[in-house]
Amino acid sequence: MIKPDFTQPVPEDLGTVHFIGIGGSGMSGIARILLGMGHRVTGSDLRDTANVSALRELGATIHIGHDAKNLGNPDTVVVTSALWPTNPEYLLAKELEIPVLHRSAALAYLTTKHRLVAVAGAHGKTTSTGMIITGLLRLGVDPSFVNGGVIAELGASSASGRDDLFVIEADESDSSFLHYETAVALITNVDPDHLDHYGSLEAFENEFANFALGAKEFVAISSDDPGSVRVTKLLGEKRVLTFGQSADSTVRLFDVDASGARVSFRLSFENQTYETTLNIPGLHNAVNAAGAFAVLVGLGFEPGDVLEGISTFRGTERRFELHGIRRGVSVYDDFAHHPTEVAAALTAARAVVGEGRLITVFQPHLYSRTKLMHREFAEALALSDQVVVMDIYAAREDPEPGVTGQLVSDSFFDSSKVHYVPLWEDTAAVAAGLASEGDFIITMGCGDVYRMVPELLNALEV
Repeated sequence: MIKPDFTQPVPEDLGTVHFIGIGGSGMSGIARILLGMGHRVTGSDLRDTANVSALRELGATIHIGHDAKNLGNPDTVVVTSALWPTNPEYLLAKELEIPVLHRSAALAYLTTKHRLVAVAGAHGKTTSTGMIITGLLRLGVDPSFVNGGVIAELGASSASGRDDLFVIEADESDSSFLHYETAVALITNVDPDHLDHYGSLEAFENEFANFALGAKEFVAISSDDPGSVRVTKLLGEKRVLTFGQSADSTVRLFDVDASGARVSFRLSFENQTYETTLNIPGLHNAVNAAGAFAVLVGLGFEPGDVLEGISTFRGTERRFELHGIRRGVSVYDDFAHHPTEVAAALTAARAVVGEGRLITVFQPHLYSRTKLMHREFAEALALSDQVVVMDIYAAREDPEPGVTGQLVSDSFFDSSKVHYVPLWEDTAAVAAGLASEGDFIITMGCGDVYRMVPELLNALEV
């Protein structure tokens, strides 16, 4: 794992920029903006993904696989935390003394001359950021933005706008969210995560408090999440707008109907009531909308217009995204990778499934998270009728002896609901074999489990 280094001076002109790991959602978003600004962009990644193809169409030169010869002669190199320090392109760039910027430092550079809205939290960031961006566009504002996922309506995760607002999904996993010149901070929740980096829950919450205190204008923060409530108490005289179902919320969410494929709800703000129905399911998305609403009314926009704009949001890729139906079985994909996210996603999916069964193919992400939360994962996944647990997607971590996906499967109270399948090549057949007409299969995780979707669709045709 490469940690952010904000001591590296950012060149006045980035010139030709080489991205190592260019296909990631954050990296590809920054690359897209730099291409739009006229920079020459090169890069490399392990796989030829949709993000890579889109960047190639915009003019980027991208190599598949990591090799020192891919580096070329760039003026600046951008890296991601998921990169191993032994990466040959990274090592050569350091040897040649080419400026190497962490992804967050490059993003901070792009946002410096803007009024920055930064969205942080253990989950809900991508959807909340997408809702804010969608709302602004509907309000006639043309913001710049970098989101962690492709916004369905726009077909892009980033853009360079004409107006002064810049909206980003800020990464709290490595404390890099502290280094932005933030005007408005949205904290979706402070659910414990990344404790391998922070060391303790107290340190995790203190870092969120520091992020909030750094916001020059105001903070929007959950009134329901216990961690957020504790953080709010640390903010002193800061201007704070709270949102949630708590009676004392600045933006109060109530009368939520999450029983179907679209969630309906009401919001109370400054003694006025507003109501709407989203194009996406789930109580958690009503909460996300309340947070986005708090940001936009805090910026001074009319509440009715704000909610109308947010309501047009159609979701982001990898958030309960339907990929196809085979022999009556619907195949979805979702990014959820924390127990709270998994429970929220499966609760929303349950409302859509109706009489069918819900079959989840879950890929744990990170050895540290799996070791710490395997019981919580089992409890959340048990909302499914059947679960196929894959092995762990390591990302930036080395394997840990005894820590596998079996930790999750062994933690199920009802062992008849779970199937541990450690081999990728066996997974699709097992999941398809569990499904009947009217059922839903949902792949879940933030690793590469989405690549299983075509195999599942093919297996269902056998």
